Amino acid sequence: MFARFRRKRIHPVLRDLLQETHIRATDFIYPLFVRSGVGIKDEVGSMPDVFQMSVDEVIKECEVLKSLGIYSIILFGIPDTKDAIGSDALCEHGIISSSVKAIKKAHPDMFIVTDLCFCEYTDHGHCGVLDHKLGTVDNDETLKNLAIQAVIHAKAGVDMIAPSGMMDGMIGAIRKGLDSAGFEHIAIMSYSTKFSSSYYGPFRDVAESSPSFGDRRTYQMNPANRQEAILESLADEEEGADILMVKPALAYLDIVRDIKEHSKLPMAVYNVSGEYSMLKFAGRAGVIDYEKVMMETMMAFKRAGADIIISYHAKEVAQILKNNS
Repeated sequence: MFARFRRKRIHPVLRDLLQETHIRATDFIYPLFVRSGVGIKDEVGSMPDVFQMSVDEVIKECEVLKSLGIYSIILFGIPDTKDAIGSDALCEHGIISSSVKAIKKAHPDMFIVTDLCFCEYTDHGHCGVLDHKLGTVDNDETLKNLAIQAVIHAKAGVDMIAPSGMMDGMIGAIRKGLDSAGFEHIAIMSYSTKFSSSYYGPFRDVAESSPSFGDRRTYQMNPANRQEAILESLADEEEGADILMVKPALAYLDIVRDIKEHSKLPMAVYNVSGEYSMLKFAGRAGVIDYEKVMMETMMAFKRAGADIIISYHAKEVAQILKNNS
């Protein structure tokens, strides 16, 4: 006798009862890009429905998110001025610090994550202090600044730190800095396996963070390396990361599963700008059923092992879930 798997698929109620993977609005963290000013909400041409916003508009956006059941955001800052070391990121009155304070005052129930890096703040667009002899980022000098930056965010009221620069030893340095300043309770969600990917292009438009020279291959991961990808995340776990992350998501689901099988820590994925924009523009061109492909993609992230999804699609997904509830 051959197996009859279709018996479990014929009735829609039984199909629902046996569904193994589920998506919830609370699975998502929504990225927001904040800059100084008032009443600013500028759409990014390469990322439809994604905006640079002033903090007053971000506060309004948080109200919309909560109405959809999303209570988690990750903030990226766009400073007015940039310099060689990213001074705005090291200032208690900088764009991120002031924005966190304002959002927390308006929405104390919103869970705020801050991206911890320097690429948006430096005039050269790289993720830390430069070593001019090597022509790349000075790893250990950048660690010192990351610890300072993390404490500034913690003082502002952030709930979780998300370091994204792929510096060796960054989690240990940040954990030590936070703990020494009395912020042992602040969690770290590490961009623990972040690839040097071509999927980041539209993000660099919205965050204004393109490198002025070279690229980031000396610190971000080679997309061809599977074993190293696992080791990167396990090293961050050893240093004290609370949550691991793979970025990008869609082209690296094998890595998500690999790390999930090697670690018991929660796993996040970043559904990055290029992945988002491809679906958006394909939907507008009528070559895919946008909503169905979007939901199928989110399911793939969860099935691969993601507990948390950072995605620009989050509001649309939450609206679909709400409509179907």
